[in-house]
Amino acid sequence: MELERLLRSQGFGSRPECRSLICNGRVTVNGVPCDDPYADFQPEGFSFTVDGQPLVFRKLVYLALNKPADYECSHKPKHHPSVYSLLPRFLLTRNVQAVGRLDEDTTGLLLLTDDGQFIHTYSSPKKKIPKVYLVTAKHSVDDLQIAALLAGVQLNDEPLPIAAAACERISDHLIQLTVTEGKYHLVKRMVAAAGNRVEALQRVSIGGYCLPASLPIGEWLWLEADDLAQLACVG
Repeated sequence: MELERLLRSQGFGSRPECRSLICNGRVTVNGVPCDDPYADFQPEGFSFTVDGQPLVFRKLVYLALNKPADYECSHKPKHHPSVYSLLPRFLLTRNVQAVGRLDEDTTGLLLLTDDGQFIHTYSSPKKKIPKVYLVTAKHSVDDLQIAALLAGVQLNDEPLPIAAAACERISDHLIQLTVTEGKYHLVKRMVAAAGNRVEALQRVSIGGYCLPASLPIGEWLWLEADDLAQLACVG
């Protein structure tokens, strides 16, 4: 595939924009400067840099973002910055989308991708993908509240009670709660129905993949094959 087309497939703009990057010496291939937009390369394993940023060819994009508070999971935010403002332009050009949403005040693990099937799998309630949250409660969490969350609490707009898949008290005001539904404000509503209130909420894992402790708030990383395999481990 021509270098110009390869760059375009990776989100670096139109063909004239990609040609300009190459002709202006802003692209290296396998560590060597390349100013020929028509140079031919195999996509698989193709490594390159643009303006010094090292990259490899990716047919599809899979990302994990450590979402900060006061960011909206929307391309058209109303009250706060968009989480998409935390991503570089070439990923936005590839139409990367959040896999489900986190409330503006909720922090932690957010997946993003341009793979429609992946989005469906990890956001569909039918798939029952476990999502684990650290919940800071306003009041001390007692045994009755833990029991209620595990047995199932009745939400106003739901026909049947909804139960946590797991619930563990970490400290008086902190619990680790696992849910498999994807309903609006679900964790906050469940905790309220159990007689408490959420003061802070952080998602720490999806499926078998945990938010890396080394990933700073507001930063993102590529999900590699091993990470995707961990995501799929839900047992």
